[in-house]
Amino acid sequence: MNLLITGGAGFIGANLVLHWIRNHPDDLVINFDALTYAGNLENLQAVKTHPNYRFVLGDLRKPFEISKAFSAHNVDAVIHLAAESHVDRSIHGPADFIETNITGTFNLLETARKFWGAELSTHRFLHVSTDEVYGSLGSEGKFSESTAYAPNSPYSASKAASDHLVRAWHHTYKMNVVTTNCSNNYGPFQFPEKLLPLLINNCLQNLPIPVYGDGKNIRDWLFVEDHCEALDRVFHQGDSGEIYNIGGANEWSNIDIVRFVCKELDRELGRSGDESCETLINFVTDRPGHDRRYAIDAGKIEKALKWTPHYSFEQGLAKTIRWYLDHQDWVKNITSGAYQDYYERQYG
Repeated sequence: MNLLITGGAGFIGANLVLHWIRNHPDDLVINFDALTYAGNLENLQAVKTHPNYRFVLGDLRKPFEISKAFSAHNVDAVIHLAAESHVDRSIHGPADFIETNITGTFNLLETARKFWGAELSTHRFLHVSTDEVYGSLGSEGKFSESTAYAPNSPYSASKAASDHLVRAWHHTYKMNVVTTNCSNNYGPFQFPEKLLPLLINNCLQNLPIPVYGDGKNIRDWLFVEDHCEALDRVFHQGDSGEIYNIGGANEWSNIDIVRFVCKELDRELGRSGDESCETLINFVTDRPGHDRRYAIDAGKIEKALKWTPHYSFEQGLAKTIRWYLDHQDWVKNITSGAYQDYYERQYG
């Protein structure tokens, strides 16, 4: 098939493109990406010359560019990953999130609906979303597919709106859609504004490690390779119109993660005492609307599609740390300019 992956030069997208070409080499993979600050074609050097890989520079906010890609490559199916995704950025500049995540998803749905026409129900549209649409949990319980939406940031609100559009296009137009809501991803190619790559990079640069509030906010962590395998499974086996929550069954508080990674990096770098990475920890004012706890109930995908995560958090984290240590040139290239300006504005 000819598969369009939006946001394929970003973190999860690049990992998914590599996964797909490795596991489905006969499919044509069309990577549709606007190459914003977090999109990087360096992530895809391994498949740059693969005969079944194409890159299309395109913006979801411009319907003509989507239509052009559909026509040029006779698109059979879509996995929609492209999004503005950082909560902090959404607080300071929500307009980009509304335009890309809501209007962009609408443009993509409409292009697919018109292009596939009478055969709409035979072409799959997989929409990749987040557990943040469900809001915040107390000390107990987990998010299930039936949990009511209660987004608390401009980012999560924009993703919730896009989820509802996808649902509506299924019920109104009988589009063959499936939606996933995943927990926090980590792994190679993640832009270092997110916790784990920010933490690793700042340790290596001897920069302060910002920890919001008391650091006791809890997240469920999912290694990106496990997520890609789950998306593959949902795409091929998920029932049309269904939602599948994807979680790593790894609940950690932010401060526990920071201290764990600091210890691992101290061991890798031979640091201790006053030179320990832990001395860089800097508690900062909590961000507005900071959800206290997320946790995913992945029972549905485990039972229906026989998917469970392969990596424990410790295993995935070891691979992640090793990757960033071995790819400092990548970190330097992607963090020059936009990241440095952003970091200085946020943390001084």
